[in-house]
Amino acid sequence: MPVTILGIESSCDETSAAIISDKKILSNVIANQEVHKKYGGVVPELASRAHQKNIIPVVNQALSKANIAKNKIDAIAYTRGPGLLGSLLVGSSFAKSLSMSLKIPLIEVNHMQAHLLCHFIEDNCDKKTNFPFIGVNISGGHTQIILCKDYFNMDLIGETLDDSIGEAFDKCGKIMGLEYPAGPLIDKNSLMGDPDKFKFTVPKVEGLDFSFSGLKTNFKRCVEKGIKAKESFLKEELNNLCSSIQSTIVKILSIKIKAAVNKTGIKNIVFGGGVSANSGIRNYFNKNKNLNVFFPKREYTTDNAAMIAMVGYLKFKNNKFSNLDVVSKARYKI
Repeated sequence: MPVTILGIESSCDETSAAIISDKKILSNVIANQEVHKKYGGVVPELASRAHQKNIIPVVNQALSKANIAKNKIDAIAYTRGPGLLGSLLVGSSFAKSLSMSLKIPLIEVNHMQAHLLCHFIEDNCDKKTNFPFIGVNISGGHTQIILCKDYFNMDLIGETLDDSIGEAFDKCGKIMGLEYPAGPLIDKNSLMGDPDKFKFTVPKVEGLDFSFSGLKTNFKRCVEKGIKAKESFLKEELNNLCSSIQSTIVKILSIKIKAAVNKTGIKNIVFGGGVSANSGIRNYFNKNKNLNVFFPKREYTTDNAAMIAMVGYLKFKNNKFSNLDVVSKARYKI
């Protein structure tokens, strides 16, 4: 008999529920929170309130789309962390309550681990992902390089010392007057610009760690200088600025991935997280014939419950269950 898992994701500003049957996704429902746009970023209190409003209808919709009754679920997987604590508590409380009422196992999932293991979803990749691989998690909240030896044997070997790669995109976008989230807009505008028009700082950070705060400052000064010299600078150079900052960020990422490959000897590179949808990053690494590169389908790049359900299935098969005493963790190490 196939194993059916309900996955619940509520780490930040998206409420999501998914049903997986073995490795096949039957439904993946995501409710976005538009309320944060006018604030230029996620407001934690508003996020947790929206999760409380959304979670029941989202779970019901996931069950309905999958044509699965509640009593046919074998276990419930939920995001324990990392993330916004208030948001995590909504998902964990609901998962625990449903687990108790249905008398089925509960499975806690590390959100960052799920971003990488989503590659094992049946319809996610055209080519099979094999261990060991170097996991590259790039999102609005994280930038990580992870040595992945097996499903549950992962070591963090590099991370950002300040801003995440997603923050770098969004903050540079804000400087240019773009709406939040600015990353997709920079990506779109970059296609019409010259990546070599402006030169920005490539931070010199030892080892496999990242830093993006200096790049953001450098970018801000460039824009301020341009506006001071010519009032119409931003309007005339927007596409070139977007293309140049994106090109610089891709370069920073490529330097660290190359260093990770040289250090480990592993050429399988698995990307995860919202920023892995960026066309500049995908085009650059897909052209690299020396690496075996894997990108998830765009529907699995942002925060979603399908990846949580996938890890839930893997843990179910390995008898890795949780209990009701497990607490949510805003900072949850991989």
